Amino acid sequence: MKHNLKVIFIMVFLFLLSQFIGLYIVDKSIGEELALGVEKPQLQGNTSFIYIFIVILLVTIFALILAKFKAVRLWKIWFFISIVVVLTIALGFFVNQWIALALSLIAAYFKVVKPNMIIHNFSELFLYGGLAAIFVETLSIISISILLILIALYDMYAVWKSKHMITLAKFQGKMNILAGLFIPYREKNKERIAILGGGDLGFPLLFSGVIMKTFGNLALIIPLITALSLFLLLYYGDKNKFYPAMPYLAIGCFVGYGLILLF
Repeated sequence: MKHNLKVIFIMVFLFLLSQFIGLYIVDKSIGEELALGVEKPQLQGNTSFIYIFIVILLVTIFALILAKFKAVRLWKIWFFISIVVVLTIALGFFVNQWIALALSLIAAYFKVVKPNMIIHNFSELFLYGGLAAIFVETLSIISISILLILIALYDMYAVWKSKHMITLAKFQGKMNILAGLFIPYREKNKERIAILGGGDLGFPLLFSGVIMKTFGNLALIIPLITALSLFLLLYYGDKNKFYPAMPYLAIGCFVGYGLILLF
């Protein structure tokens, strides 16, 4: 097993919770304005994946440059601002936008300045719903499917071939600032940590959100299947190896979509 069974169950539960909270946010966001006056991108549905994938590559290059030159302060500023904006959008569907902003500033402080595991993981449950609220309306089923395949292939390359995703993860780990869920635990007198990257939370949610636009609550099937995929990966994975989660989660997304089509 990649981690002990207790940690695996906690990670899968948090993943599933993030997907359900995110889908609630997405459902509330359709046709609505976002907090702080953030505009949703005006992209054409079937080709919008091109723009999003290019942005992902550019952000990754920027992050690698920061990691190479150990630009810790700049990384923290970038991370802090991103958290505040996206989390405010997410929380803006639960409370007044100014209360959402205040809560987001507090969360960002405890994620970046004075890291706190509980606040970090709790805020991650909402964060990706904010991102999905920005992009779901710009994507069609075709475009999100292509994007998911591209991300899965890219994840395999970044972990197994170039290994730059591992470099980024280690850089974030040294700063104790991670994008995604993390659960530290002790096993055989050795400190270990279970990590699930932000992309592994965000892209399955984006896929489910796009499916929800057409199929409504049937889209809730997808998080259940992707959670099963994640469980199998963590249960059968080797604890001494790095794995790209997106190929497995993408398969779960497509299997879930296939089941929806059967109804």
